[in-house]
Amino acid sequence: MSRSLPRTVDGLRFLNGGTRMDRLKALLGRYYEALSYLFFGALATVLSFLLLNVFTALFGVGFATGAGNVLNNALCILFAYWTNRTFVFKSKSAGAAARKEFLQFVSARLFTAALDQLIMWLGVGVLGARLFGPDGAAAVLPAISPALWANLVKLFSQVVVIVSNYVFSKRIVFKNKQ
Repeated sequence: MSRSLPRTVDGLRFLNGGTRMDRLKALLGRYYEALSYLFFGALATVLSFLLLNVFTALFGVGFATGAGNVLNNALCILFAYWTNRTFVFKSKSAGAAARKEFLQFVSARLFTAALDQLIMWLGVGVLGARLFGPDGAAAVLPAISPALWANLVKLFSQVVVIVSNYVFSKRIVFKNKQ
């Protein structure tokens, strides 16, 4: 009678290839960082859209895509730092190293926040002004309201921002936190 030898996959030992659950755990372990970044990035995106729509309802599209977008970005940066540090990259930095990490994170996020602001201004302020008349009535796209247009521009912006943020976080801020 021959005995099967254990097999190691991504640091986990399996007998006869392991169970499906073992394989799933190995895959989740292998891709944890990217999957958790996507999950918490999605939460930050939901927060960003929530704030955009709350500001739009309370103060109008102009505020929500201008000064409200700056406040939106500030709140989302703080949320993202906490989730990235705690759950995604599991940073254990303390003291001066933690301050440096925070400053690098905020600096990178300020760049992408400026990119978001630019995209929102171009998409809503410049292009949106050409699509909608001064009274907010759709001149070119009759089925789209200014608020819906702002959400579509924000969606595009968030894709650009999330990809940029991951690259900055992975390559600069949390690069030695494995």
